[in-house]
Amino acid sequence: MRLLSKHRWDGAFALKLALTALLVLLGNTVFWELEQVTGVQGIFMLGLCAALAAARPAVRKDKRALVALGFAALYGFAQLWDPSPLAFALFWVAIGLATLLPGTARFDDGWRWFQRLFVHLFKSLFGPLIDLVKLDRVRRRRPARPLGLRRGMAVLVLPLLGSALFLWLFAAANPVIASWLASISPPDFDWTFLPRLILLGALALLAWGVLRPRPPRRTFGTFDGSGDLRIPGFSLASVTLALVMFNALFALQNVMDLAYLSGLAELPKGIVLSEYAHRGADPLVATALLAALFVLVALRPGSSTAQSPLARGLVTLWIAQNLVLVASAAWRTWGYVQAYDLTRLRIAALLWMALVALGLVLVLYRMLKEKSASWLINANLISSGALLTAVCFVDLGAVAASWNVRHAREIDGTGARMDLCYLSQLGDSALLPLLELDQRKLPGEFGQRVSRVRLSAQSRAAGMAPNGMWSLRNHWRLAEYRRLSGVGTIGLYDGGESDCHGRPYHNYSYEPASTTEVEVPRNASRND
Repeated sequence: MRLLSKHRWDGAFALKLALTALLVLLGNTVFWELEQVTGVQGIFMLGLCAALAAARPAVRKDKRALVALGFAALYGFAQLWDPSPLAFALFWVAIGLATLLPGTARFDDGWRWFQRLFVHLFKSLFGPLIDLVKLDRVRRRRPARPLGLRRGMAVLVLPLLGSALFLWLFAAANPVIASWLASISPPDFDWTFLPRLILLGALALLAWGVLRPRPPRRTFGTFDGSGDLRIPGFSLASVTLALVMFNALFALQNVMDLAYLSGLAELPKGIVLSEYAHRGADPLVATALLAALFVLVALRPGSSTAQSPLARGLVTLWIAQNLVLVASAAWRTWGYVQAYDLTRLRIAALLWMALVALGLVLVLYRMLKEKSASWLINANLISSGALLTAVCFVDLGAVAASWNVRHAREIDGTGARMDLCYLSQLGDSALLPLLELDQRKLPGEFGQRVSRVRLSAQSRAAGMAPNGMWSLRNHWRLAEYRRLSGVGTIGLYDGGESDCHGRPYHNYSYEPASTTEVEVPRNASRND
């Protein structure tokens, strides 16, 4: 893509140097002085956004770049709110877009931007060396100064070496001078200096790479994905016949799912409903993805197969059946949730199925409206980015914990038995749901176990900030916990005498996980 010469990578070089130095000082305070490693990353990220806006007038003048910079600031705040690898990765993608967008005429598509961001990242690793070479070339073109750095060093060599030689001789002849020199001792070496220098160097490299972008001069174009593609065995007749057979097979699977999952028909002997649900979800999603790939290859926009009314009707019906298939996979997963519990992984699986369903709709729309491959790539990236952005601010662990404590068998008498060990593994995410559960004053040994697990979660949440794991969300959780529990100061609780279920080790008894099924399926897990 052609770079716009009028935009260049403007902004004074000296200003970028000064802002880089300020960012390094900020990083030194945030990462070294405060001794934090997670949430405070957001402070440095927000500072980097502000520095980019100050150093690059082109970014402030480009609406696209401003939007990308706004998202970068949003992800920086997300890292401050609840640090995660997802928010960290999205931040660098967004700020990379913000710094490179002023140099492009239009956005084009995600494939080209993947290349630009990759090359920019690679070149940024050597950015300071590249700039030093450029500065040296500029210096050579200018007239020689009366006393430059190199000439100044040449002038100082003789006086310094000569003075050192004579001082050594005088020390040998004069014990007073010798005692003066002996009293001079070098400072003790600070072994933290090296890792600190590496950290500050890495921060300087990151800041300089953002303020001095280096995009590729050329990118590989996006595969068009339209027109006839000559593949042996892929003809109008074969594709039409395949679609007829595929529709018949998918109809059979969908009817069976409807019958078994709704209870209209009984499963064969030896197969329980939880096994039927657990084994089917992943293959059904994979089947939908293969169906989308088939449509992309065999019914490309502008091809003879895509122009056939019969083929278009069959593929529309097939995509609709695939959507039913994905809905069936979600139904199976939700049935497994009701049998065992809700977990982070199951929430992620349901969200992934929603993305797959949307992707199928976009593939069908692209074929019917003859959209380009770039349109399809960008549409999928926008939908995925919107979902991932929302996930940055939603704690899936807290959602799972809240659902479990409100729908457990011990609470409403109908759900799965409470898995306190999983709630314990969720850490601070389960703190408020565990408090809600404990405040129900559950009777007997189960209530005592809930209290132990809640106190253990409370202790871990209170110890996050002192151990370098501070975040705004955890700070808010602790404040809310104090308000709801009436506890002024949260003390530490030694949960070493009980397991993750809250059972004391000296009184341990095995308690099998209860399900709504008579038989637990093979290769199944409560946390799958």
